[in-house]
Amino acid sequence: MNDLIKTKDQDSLVAWYAVFVLLLAYVLSFVDRIILSLLVTPIKEDLGTTDAQMGLLMGFAFAIFYTIAGIPIAKYSDVKSRRLIIATGIFLWSIMTAVCGLAKSFFQLFLARVGVGVGEAALTPAAYSMIADYFSEDKLGRAMGAYKSGAMVGGGLAFIIGGAVVGYVVNSESIILPLLGEMKPWQMAFIIVGLPGVLIGLLMLTVREPERTGIEDSLEAKVSISDAIRYMRERWRIYLFIFLGFAFMATPISTALTWIPVYLQRIHEMSIADSGKTLGVIIFFLSTTGVLFSGWLIDFFKKKGYKDGYFKVALSICIVTVPIVYFVMNDQSLENTLWWLHLFVFVASMPLAISATVLQIVTPNQLRAQVSAVYMLFLNLITALLATTGIGFITDYWFGDEMALGQSITSVNLISMVLAFSCLYVAKANFNKEFTKS
Repeated sequence: MNDLIKTKDQDSLVAWYAVFVLLLAYVLSFVDRIILSLLVTPIKEDLGTTDAQMGLLMGFAFAIFYTIAGIPIAKYSDVKSRRLIIATGIFLWSIMTAVCGLAKSFFQLFLARVGVGVGEAALTPAAYSMIADYFSEDKLGRAMGAYKSGAMVGGGLAFIIGGAVVGYVVNSESIILPLLGEMKPWQMAFIIVGLPGVLIGLLMLTVREPERTGIEDSLEAKVSISDAIRYMRERWRIYLFIFLGFAFMATPISTALTWIPVYLQRIHEMSIADSGKTLGVIIFFLSTTGVLFSGWLIDFFKKKGYKDGYFKVALSICIVTVPIVYFVMNDQSLENTLWWLHLFVFVASMPLAISATVLQIVTPNQLRAQVSAVYMLFLNLITALLATTGIGFITDYWFGDEMALGQSITSVNLISMVLAFSCLYVAKANFNKEFTKS
């Protein structure tokens, strides 16, 4: 009990230190998750994989097992030490990222990516729950925005650092390592970015566990997964459309983190290093700004008395995303494409803080990690189906031409935004009935 924070002080250094360490962990998770998208070309050349198979590696292999492991892990996060659960997850996914570098076949790489997904499943549900216990509701948006910006900081660093690492090792000769034998340059890239994560896992152990707040009296102190499902089923009109709406909204940013670097290399003939550096800088600055801005914006609406401001902002994002992605994918000029890409990344990043905040607002403490894990199930399945695996399959089997990648990306994002708008419009109405009663 000595490391338990017994008061909820949203301005304390302890609370913001926890957010900082969780941010570092989130950054690390995205570096390890995204590095694969920079390595599509050399892996295809070495292992003979297709776009569809690369989509499976970037999406299905990671997402399915992320979601399968996420719910039982979240159950323990609602009753056990969240910092220990997160630290264990960091150790696992960092090691498994390095193990990706030992793969000699598609199947071996697939299994290693499964391990990365299982490890990363420990982070976000537990982090959401911890942050919600550290901060009061009127400052939760900024705290969540700071944490969720880690996805974009991590994405940016993955492309900047990863691009530099990949650019260096890809232009190098194969390396012979003791016990491991010959290592291809892309394999060394996985090892180089994976192993340092162990240090972040150790740092997580220095974070203090907050006292649980926002406990609903009608629920037992400890609830099972079946209790959580029953609670959500009784309020399905709230949860279902929030889950679906924000999951569909995540398709554009998932596209940016997986297929956009391939698009720049394939269509605009950028090198791996140049595409990584360029996209990394855009994501680092514009995505981070987008997430933080949306966190500030929903807090602003909250203070002004707009209780459903979360949904108004989200619906507006759905509308403006459609024309932006069209121009990104259909301008033949690289210069113009990059300008549109700046705006696309900024707007596509905004829903991250909004979705995280809404989930904590509508969910009691005892269920936050488990509800967040169910949301992550929706999020990862939908983005894996559409943004990663789906785009690869559409390119290979619908268009039958890898140069039609831009058309695949445009089609998937258009469908996603229509579905997101429809779901969130319903979610807004249900939220107002349930949570804005005078």
